[in-house]
Amino acid sequence: MKIGIVTIVVALLSSACSEKLNSTNKTKPVDSQTKAGNAYTILAEKLHTPWSIQFDEDTIYVSEREGHIVKISKGAVTRQKVKLNKPLKIQGEGGFLGIQLAPDFHESHQAYAYHTYEEGGKTLNRVVVLQEKNGGWEELKSYLEGIPGGHIHNGGRLAIGPDNMLYMTTGDSGVDKLAQDVKSNAGKILRMTLDGKVPSDNPFAKSYVYSYGHRNSQGLAWDKQGRMYSSEHGPSGDPGGHDEINLIEKGKNYGWPVIIGTEKKEGMVNPLYQTGDTAIAPSGIAVDPEGQLLTATLIGKKLYRFNPETKQLAAMLEGEGRLRDVKLHNGEIYVLTNNTDGRGNPSANDDRLLLLK
Repeated sequence: MKIGIVTIVVALLSSACSEKLNSTNKTKPVDSQTKAGNAYTILAEKLHTPWSIQFDEDTIYVSEREGHIVKISKGAVTRQKVKLNKPLKIQGEGGFLGIQLAPDFHESHQAYAYHTYEEGGKTLNRVVVLQEKNGGWEELKSYLEGIPGGHIHNGGRLAIGPDNMLYMTTGDSGVDKLAQDVKSNAGKILRMTLDGKVPSDNPFAKSYVYSYGHRNSQGLAWDKQGRMYSSEHGPSGDPGGHDEINLIEKGKNYGWPVIIGTEKKEGMVNPLYQTGDTAIAPSGIAVDPEGQLLTATLIGKKLYRFNPETKQLAAMLEGEGRLRDVKLHNGEIYVLTNNTDGRGNPSANDDRLLLLK
């Protein structure tokens, strides 16, 4: 099933089960991509609006916005259902978004997930703990509810930092003023302990808010020095573009909607890099061993390598359409296409998980 930009409310209340997918074996090579000089292997295809990639040793898990997790193990590709305690809402940019495996996943089979739901007539997002069991996933507990959501700008990226804390990006939910309100969880990067509590050293008392003034951040990554980076979508329309890569510091205000691009205001932080009038819509990011950022882009339809020192972007992969996520694992680069989200031009085999050579 392909997900378009329409309202679909899915209640995943049936027992967890799984289905086999058509897939390409890991060892089967694919022709080199001459546009960017890269070759790749297709690890999975015909994915349904995939969103994020996770690894348990050599097993790969991919979240799909319609409410599944796809498991890729030893060449076998299986779509697993996710049973949530509140019905999933798939609307616009919402749905079942980021996942993050627990550090002890190999023993606990637990993961954190971020998803959209509806309550009291409002579109919201929540962070929950899942467990893989009986060929599917079941919700164990909820950590955070009521994160403002909407047809657009739900954020949704989850990541565990080098401090062993769980971070999550939230969008402004289409109400841009919320990004400046530190009492709202919209337009923020949030931080919590792995058991769902507010860390004692968070910048705002009794609050998950770690940084604010974000429009719609969908990427989080850290370098070897522990520096934290995020990717962020700039404004639509006129002006457009001004997509950002930010160096994130605790408690700082990154300006949306008061400033964009190179505009300055006291107490607000300018991006490390911004695209000017050109829109690329950066999503997932990763830091390579040389400290450069790999950035998957949606409108840009390229995988870029960004040098934080020279502030230069260089295309690594193109010609595969919209790209949602990128991960490095055991020195290899994995890329997730996102052509079936209603905004792309999918091929018969989209969407795909690619392993770059």
